[in-house]
Order: sequence, then C-alpha cells, then structure tokens
Amino acid sequence: MPKVKNFRQPPNLPQLEQEIKKFWEEDQTFKKSVDQRPEDNSYVFYDGPPFATGMPHYGHLLASTTKDVIPRFWTMRGKRVERRWGWDCHGLPIENIVEKELRLSDKKAIEEYGVAKFNEACRSKVLTYAHDWKEVIERLGRWVDMENDYKTMESWYMESLWWVFAQLWERGLIYKGHKSMHICPRCNTPLSNFEVTQGYKDVKDNSVVAEFELSDSKQLSEGKEKVFALAWTTTPWTLPGNMLLAVNKKLKYVLFSGSESGKLYISTEDFVKQNLANGSYSIIKKISADQMIGLSYHPLFQYFKDTENAFRVVEAEFVSAEEGTGIVHIAPGFGEDDYKVGEKENVPLIQHVGLDGKFTKEVSDFAGLSVKPKGNPNSTDQLIIEYLQEKDLLFLKSKISHSYPHCWRCDTPLLNYATDSWFVRVTSFIDQLIKNNQQTNWIPEHMRDGRFGMWLENAQDWAISRNRYWGTPLPIWESADGDVICISSISELEKLSGKKITDLHKHFLDEIEIEKDGKIYKRIPEVLDCWFESGAMPYASFHYPFENREKFENNFPAEFISEGQDQTRGWFYTLHVLATALTMGDQPAIPVAKPTSSFKNVIVNGIVLAEDGKKMSKSLKNYPDPMAIVDRYGADSLRLYLMSSSVMKAENLNFKEKEVSDLRRKVFLIWWNMLSFYQLFADKNHNVEDSPNAVTNILDRWLISRVESLSLSVTENLEKYDVVKASRELIEFIDEFSTWYLRLSRERIKDHDNQTSSHVFGWSLYRLAQLFAPFAPFFSELVHHNLVDEISSIHLSTWPQLNNAIINKKIETEMKLVMQIVELGRRSRVENGSKLRHPLALVKIYLGQQFEYSQYESLLKNELNVKLIEWHQDSKNQELALEFDFELTPELKAEALARDLIREIQTVRKTSNLAVDKVVKIELPSWPTEWQQDIEQRTNTILIKGTVLKLVAE
Repeated sequence: MPKVKNFRQPPNLPQLEQEIKKFWEEDQTFKKSVDQRPEDNSYVFYDGPPFATGMPHYGHLLASTTKDVIPRFWTMRGKRVERRWGWDCHGLPIENIVEKELRLSDKKAIEEYGVAKFNEACRSKVLTYAHDWKEVIERLGRWVDMENDYKTMESWYMESLWWVFAQLWERGLIYKGHKSMHICPRCNTPLSNFEVTQGYKDVKDNSVVAEFELSDSKQLSEGKEKVFALAWTTTPWTLPGNMLLAVNKKLKYVLFSGSESGKLYISTEDFVKQNLANGSYSIIKKISADQMIGLSYHPLFQYFKDTENAFRVVEAEFVSAEEGTGIVHIAPGFGEDDYKVGEKENVPLIQHVGLDGKFTKEVSDFAGLSVKPKGNPNSTDQLIIEYLQEKDLLFLKSKISHSYPHCWRCDTPLLNYATDSWFVRVTSFIDQLIKNNQQTNWIPEHMRDGRFGMWLENAQDWAISRNRYWGTPLPIWESADGDVICISSISELEKLSGKKITDLHKHFLDEIEIEKDGKIYKRIPEVLDCWFESGAMPYASFHYPFENREKFENNFPAEFISEGQDQTRGWFYTLHVLATALTMGDQPAIPVAKPTSSFKNVIVNGIVLAEDGKKMSKSLKNYPDPMAIVDRYGADSLRLYLMSSSVMKAENLNFKEKEVSDLRRKVFLIWWNMLSFYQLFADKNHNVEDSPNAVTNILDRWLISRVESLSLSVTENLEKYDVVKASRELIEFIDEFSTWYLRLSRERIKDHDNQTSSHVFGWSLYRLAQLFAPFAPFFSELVHHNLVDEISSIHLSTWPQLNNAIINKKIETEMKLVMQIVELGRRSRVENGSKLRHPLALVKIYLGQQFEYSQYESLLKNELNVKLIEWHQDSKNQELALEFDFELTPELKAEALARDLIREIQTVRKTSNLAVDKVVKIELPSWPTEWQQDIEQRTNTILIKGTVLKLVAE
C-alpha cells in the first residue's frame, strides 16, 4: 500500500486494512511466505474442515484467528507453513437442509424420492456459502489456501478413508455389534456417544410410578389383598415394552397399604418416607429382595403378554434407592442396562418402537405415534399416563426437570435404542490413548488430564456407521452366508468387480457386486460417520498412502491444532483415536518410531456468548454482526480482542463491542499517534531494522532493553502457544511506550541533535510491529510500509533475532521503581490539591532499598515538578513513601503562572489551527517578566500587552 500521506488525521482502520489486503493479493504475499521457506523445514498444522451450510460466526472467526496467529509466527521463524483449507461435505447437516427444501419428512420419503437424486441434491448444497466464507476469512486477515482446498466428498479423499478403515479392519479393531445406543428417530440413525454429549438440554418430562400387580404374592400379603410392585420411570413411552422388574438385594423394601385404594404396595422404605408423608399410607412389614425375586406379575399392557421368560422380578445390582422406588422397570429394547438384563435373563428382544421413533403396529392403541415428537415431546407420554389411569395402574405422576439428549443437528429428542452398528473397538486400546495424550501439550494445561483425559479414561467403542445416504459408504461387501470383504482402495474394488469406479458415493456403489469363489457379495447399506471423515483428515487430505507418501510421513504428526472445547468430544477425540490406532503395534499402518497422537500442541478455546451471557441467537438479535464489527473497528481490533481474552483459555467470553472499541483506541490509535510523531519530527537517516549502538541516554537505554525483554517474553510465550499472555504483554507495552518513553522524550526527538533518539524510537516502533505481526497483521504491515518500504512485507521478514546482551534488567527494575515513584507522587499532589504543572520546592522520597538514583534524578524532578529531591534509603522501612513541601514561594508562584499561561496559549493556537512552526503575537494583560522568554520559546509567540488573552490578527 502507499505510504500514509497525512498522519495528522485520525485513521480509518477498516479502509487502510482493505488497502493492505489489496496489496497482499497483488503481491501474492501469502504465496511468497510459503515458497520462500525450504520444504525440508516445514511446520504442519491441521485445519479441521467446517461446513459451508451457513455463514461463519464468532466461533469460526475465533478459531480462524488462532489458526492464523500461530502459522504467521512460525513463518517469521523461518518455517514453511502450508495452510490448506478443507470443507466438511457429508453427513446430517447437509441432509437435513435438503430434506427441508424437498419437504422429505423421513427416510421412507427419501427412498421414494430416490437416493441418487437426493444425494446429488446434497452435493449441490455443500458449498452454498463457500464464496461468503472466502470473503470473511480473507477480510479477517487470515492467510489460508482456499483455492487448493480439500473436500471430504472428493473420491480421492474418500479412498483414503477406505484405507484407514481397512487398516483398522486388519487389526481387528472393527466389528459389527448389537447394542443399546442413542438414535435420532427423525434422522433414523444411531449416534456415537460423543455426538450425544453435544446435544443435552434441560427439559421438563413426565415421571410416573406405575403399579405392577404380582400374580403370586400370597406369601407377602397372606392372601388378603392384591400386591403391586411400584416402579418409577421418566420415560412412560417405554412401559408398553416392559419385560421385567429388577430389584437389588442390598436395598431395604417394605410392604405398605393404601388406606383408600385397598391395595398393598412394595417399594423401598425411603420412598415411602420421602414421598408418602401425608399419613394416608402405613407400613405393614419389611420384606427382602429375595422374597420378590422370581415372582411373576401381570403386564401393564397386553401386546406382548406371551413373551417367553418375561414378566418376572429379577435381580440387578445397578438398581438404587437414590431415585424412584428401588424397583426398576426393564424394557430391554431401550437402555444399556435394560438390554444387558434382558440378555442375561434370556428374554427375546422386543422393540415396540421402530428406529423411526414410532410405536409399531403391535402396540395397537398407539400404533404409528411418535414417542418423542419434536414439537411436543411429552404428548405421547401423556397418553400413556391416561391409559394407566383408566386401568387404575397409576400410583403417582409428576414433572421432573433433567438433562435430556437431543440430536446435535436436527434438535430431535434422542431415544436409547438397541440396534446394530459398526464399531471401532476403542476400549481395547484405552491405555495407549491415555499414554499418547500425556505427550501432548494442551493449552490450557488442565484440559489434558481434565476434560479430555477423563473422557479417554471412560471411552466407549465408537459407533461409526450411519443408516443414511450422503456420506462415505462403508467399504464392506457381504455375501448371503455372512462372509464379508473389506475394500481398501478404488483399484481393489475395480479389480474385484470388473467395473470402472469414478465416484464412491452410495448411489454409485450400491449396484456394484463382487463375484468371488462362487458367491455374490453386495455392499452393506451404511455410510461412515462424518466424524470419522474429519478425524481421518491428516491422511485423507494428503490422499495418503496413494499419493504424497514421503511428504506426509516426514511431517506427521502435526505441530499444532486448535478448536473449541466441545471438540474434546469431537474432532480432537477422533483425530486422537485414529492416529493411535494407526500407529500401534509391531507393524503400524503409518511408519513411526512409537505410537502417537496426530498432534503435538493444541489450543482449546471457549465459547463466545452474547454480552448478557446468553447464547448468541439470530432470532434474538442479541449480538452485533461480526463483519459489522470489522467494518467499524478493523479486523486487527477484533483479532486482538479475541486473542487476549479468557476465551483462549477455554473459558466463555461475553462479547462486548465496547471492549473492541476500547482496544482500538488503547492500541491502534496510540500506535498511530506515535507513528505520526515519528514521521513529523524524527531524523530518518537510519535503518529501523538495525539495532541502535552507542546509546547513553537512560530513557533510550531503558527502551532498548525493555523492547528486547518484551521480544524474548513474547517469543517464549508463542513457542508455548500461550497467545493470551503474549498478546496482553504487547497491549500493555503500547501504553508504557507512549505515556512513558515518548512523553518524556518528545523534546529530545524534536531537537536538532536527535539522531540517536530517533533511531531508538524508530527501531522500537518497527520491532513492536514485528512482534504484533501475527496478531495484528494489517497495522503491522502499515508500519512496515511507512518505516521500511512500500514494496515488501513485514510478514516476509525474519522474526527478531534476540540479543540478550542488550537487555539490562537492572535499568528495567530501576525504571519500574521510578514509574512507581512518579505515580505515587502524582496521586499525592492530586489529593493535596496541588496542580501537577505547578512547581514545588522539595520532595522527600523514602525507600526501603538501595537505589542508584543519580541518573534518574533529573527525570524525577521533571515528572514530580520539584526543585529538589531528598533521598532517604532505609532497609528497615520497606514501604515506598513521598513527602512534598507544598509551601509556595513568590518565585514558585511566578513559575506556576507562567506554566498556566503556556497551557492557555497552546490551547488558543490549537483552536486556531496554527502550524506548529508559525510565530504569532499574543495579547496578555500581564505575565511574569522573568519567564517571558521561556513562554515565548515554548509557545512560538511574541507577547504584547492587551486587555485579555487573544491572538493578534496579522
């Protein structure tokens, strides 16, 4: 961009950023930043692919900024950092959009419409917002190759997924199982356990205590009355599928009577005391679980009354007295514990609800009803409750508030459902997952053994198949007798099928058959979980091992990744699982020295919330549009705000526009003013990239040391991936640089003998720009173009080579003490009503430490505006204290008046828009004559007598 012609005007940062962006595009600066670094000195980071099904939000901009800061830093350190964008193209997010547009209500409607047409419709919607994403990402200042992107729907990418799957298959880590797992009835597919954790919501549900009449209870009631076992559930819709009742031998049960019902009931004693304290029930006697186990009971519903081995009381250790009655209703088709009990008791698996979430035809009273309809999830439960009331089998009903899982994509309440799925046997290598995690640097550190580590310790086998359409098909072909073939590549499938393969999507592969050894093999219908696709991106984005084998293997694992904390249950996890699985064993699929994760360093960010702490909502309009913020304050201001906030420590951030505005003022406007001063007054006969030599002035020596110390600290923190500490140090230094160094050095820099101070000032300004470059790439470039040249880029410069020899910690420590003295002195003067510009005769400074004050005394006299300093250093008194002599002599009063007049005259000059060097006449009623020359020199005026202070027109 061209040099700024007028630094006197306030900067239009967004406009200047657009000019710099244009320079980068025309100069191909990003491409140069990669090409100019050697291929054998690469720094690899993995970029998780987002969906392009909506516009990027603050969470995307936060992650994108992090993924720009770290690569920019390592590029300036001389590394070759190739940054390739990727798109997540498959899965429910795309399918849901197409279903809505085509008004397809369920899987049956999709199949009637045609899987091929549906999938092609999905393909057409994948990159709907890709162009908008490109504009936003580029405007943010992020450098990433979006032209040579990878897409998870490309056949070459999908082929690598097949290879990954086949490697797991060969190692016995893939199996087909029938388990109880969460399904989405609307999407008609199972979800993995980590997907389930992403969709929990606090809801109010119906809870009921149902009455199960024991059919053989004479020994309990002595034959007088009917006895009912009470079982509590928060899912009344599961009651038609009840097969067993479970009790625990460790619990204490009682038989009690209902004074009005004429029935006898069994529950734990705790249940009676906690819920039935109104006196209408009385305990008859205590009974044991052994007395109940083996008893049969009448089913609540008659739909499956002839089921073998059903409707019995059995033992189960998981039954507790913490909630409910101590008797658990068992529906083996729904819930992991229930499934295991049914299996143990040899009860045939009865599922009265289909995978679509609707009652089957056998449930004649409710057939076809959705058990958890999205719009009104309690409506079907209410019908079940009414049924129980009519049959006089409802003991108690209430509302319960609890956390319930919903589909992370379509927001439908999930069902815990026993069904078939293909799994990765994660539980077989948990120890290796934990061991590999110990080698990873997590920021913040507590994530490693906390949120992520604890998740690994309790990892379950990963359900990777989906009963859907738009995704990578599982590469398994099965014969009628159950024999299977796992395909690992396109060429293998072509060889076995005799067909030319050009597309690996379901609607192309489902018709392809394999004939082998006299048997016909057909592909199974499922597709892969899209989390498997993103977790395999390190390999698939390289089309490994079919291409780029050497390049990939030389650069695996990645140095760095970054996403939000929710990805500890998502992308971070799947990356870790697949890499560990592929690098284990004597002959790992990827040639490595030892098992490893796929990343060495990971930054975990929190969530950006609205200012009131609520989730950002388009419908509520409770947050400013991200690009409006960029257009108002500049991308650098937003970037720096995010990077310096607690959100980069995995904490939540309540986004405040005012704080972005404040940062613009405190950093970029002050920095702009320093640049302006440099351009106006500094001697520019030096190279700002070269360190100053032979510096004697204490302020210059302090600034050089301070900047070098800052450089060292920022470097160390960025090497540790602590962007918060690094950015905050830079922000704080801006104020120190301006209000301390420049304010105290203005006259020296304006002076004709200003070569050294100008060099120190210019070098410090440029060094600051280099340190800021990863965080504020636009403004740093502006500094470069105005201090170095207009044709090169600061982002192609080398990160400052640190020179410990010019760091003087003694001076820095002493200057810090000087600053504290000045701050304390000013506060004392304000408290005593003494104007800072009015001179005082004396200040006594009491120190609890030895201090070589001679080289700072002149500075302190000016800052405290005193004629004399008395030093009192006493190690017994550790507190810093100041004592001023506030008595004003006639001489001090005259000087004070002169200072006031100088201030008033300067105000007149400013309001009259006079040039700094223009000499003018000023009328004054009076002034201290002994100070006339000083007043005239300082204000560039000639004083003449007049009635009031005013500028004399020429």
